Amino acid sequence: MKPLQASSGDLTADRRADFAEMLLASGEPIQAAELLLGALELAPQWAAGWYRLGEMQEVAGLLDQAAQAWLMALQLDPADRLGASLKLQLIGHAPPAAAPPSAFVETLFDHYADRFEESLVGKLGYRMPEVLDPAIRAAGPGRFRLALDLGCGTGLMGERLRPIVDRLEGYDISASMLRKARAKDIYDQLSKADLQHFSRPGAKADLVVAADVFIYVGALERIVGTVADILVDGGVFAFSVEATAGGDDFALLPSRRYAHSEAYVRRILAASGFAILSLESTTIRQDRGEPVEGLAVIARRSMAE
Repeated sequence: MKPLQASSGDLTADRRADFAEMLLASGEPIQAAELLLGALELAPQWAAGWYRLGEMQEVAGLLDQAAQAWLMALQLDPADRLGASLKLQLIGHAPPAAAPPSAFVETLFDHYADRFEESLVGKLGYRMPEVLDPAIRAAGPGRFRLALDLGCGTGLMGERLRPIVDRLEGYDISASMLRKARAKDIYDQLSKADLQHFSRPGAKADLVVAADVFIYVGALERIVGTVADILVDGGVFAFSVEATAGGDDFALLPSRRYAHSEAYVRRILAASGFAILSLESTTIRQDRGEPVEGLAVIARRSMAE
């Protein structure tokens, strides 16, 4: 994928953009947006600049103007690597979508890979591998023949799985995250894959894990159905979701992650032939000093009659 253009390509425009950031940091978002708009007059094809303009205008409360900036960013970058469509949804200028743009998720984690573990574990207190690990062991036969780690990232969950599986495969949308995982030498196979379109022919697995992954999927019907198809009868499915406080099945949050309701999780598992072994409320990580509440789920693929 072509790298996102961090610079406008115009030195004067870049300087104006830097000054705009200083104004924003000093609490002057309207002036910052005006200065960045001037920079964009010099570099009108700069998608990242239009996206940033929208963010500044959002802070200033100028939502209609922010929407126009994000629409321009989308026009210049139809793949939507910055997630402008999600911002439009969050301010009510676009209908809710069932999934984020795949290019947005890929770009996010490609840029995040080098500091992923330090940030997620060290600063945000991420703990899903240690939560899911004992629950998986309790549900399993002692060892698993074949385990799939969906959205494996840098291999934090894989490190927990390796001692209890004969073969471990990892799948992730980000090539940069996969390089980090590969350096740990814990997977028998690592492959680039988009979970919104995931499929896997061949031998069926007896364990599938998706730790803190469905926050970037949205609607879960397709992926849960796919997991059911690639699991053996009696196979174990372990995953987590952020929990929504509302009554909707799932919701896009200001963080541009998705949260899911317990009722929705239970319904889609039942529809795909899973029996829930455990479903526990837990703290997934911290966000701006506040705990992010979620659900840790262990389910078993029902035996064929």
